[in-house]
Amino acid sequence: MKKLILLRHGQSQWNLENRFTGWKDILLSKQGIKEAIEAGEMMKKNNISLDLIFSSVLKRANETARLAVSRLNLNHLWNKNNDLIMLRTKALNERDYGDLVGLNKKDTAIKYGEKQVHTWRRSFDIRPPGGESLKDVVERVKPYFINNIEPKIKNNNILVAAHGNSLRAMLICVGLHLPEEISKIEIPTGIPLVLFYEESKLVKSKYLV
Repeated sequence: MKKLILLRHGQSQWNLENRFTGWKDILLSKQGIKEAIEAGEMMKKNNISLDLIFSSVLKRANETARLAVSRLNLNHLWNKNNDLIMLRTKALNERDYGDLVGLNKKDTAIKYGEKQVHTWRRSFDIRPPGGESLKDVVERVKPYFINNIEPKIKNNNILVAAHGNSLRAMLICVGLHLPEEISKIEIPTGIPLVLFYEESKLVKSKYLV
C-alpha cells in the first residue's frame, strides 16, 4: 500500500497568542518545534518511508516538514546544501482570514460578537471581511491536488505538510469528508494522518501514535 500523509504544522507563535494567522508568515513556537520533531518520531516508529514532500510557501509548514523528516533516515530527500527537497505552492497555504489577520480571536469575538466570528470561522461558504471561505480554499487546493499530487500516489509515499484549512480541503478532495461536515473536523497540530491507498484507491486512514 502507498501512503499519503497529511501533517498540520506544529503550533505557531500566533497560534500560541490566539491570533488569526492566515497567510502571515509566522514561525513555529517552542511547542511547535517540539510537535514537529515528535511527528517525525511517530513516522519513524511506524516505519514510514517517503518519496515526495509537498508544502505551502509558509515557513511554519516548511519548518515542520524539515524537522519531522530530519528524524527519518532518508538521505534522498536532502540536497547538497542540506535543505529538504519539497515542492512548495501557494495552493496549499492556510485560509486567508483577510481583515482578521493578526487580531486576537477572543477580542474579535467581543468586537463582532461570538456568533458572527463563529460563522466566519466555521461556515463552509461565508468569507470573513477581505478573506477566503473554506469553499474558496477547496477551490484552490482541489485542482492542485488532482493535477500534482493524486497522480503520484500510485507509485510514491507522499507527505503534505500544510495548514488546518488547506488540509481540511484535502480531506474533501480525497473523499474522506463531505463539505457540509468538514467544518466540524479538527486536525491536530503535529500528528500525522496517514491515508492508505491500494491501486490509487483510498482504503483506510488513521492518525499515528
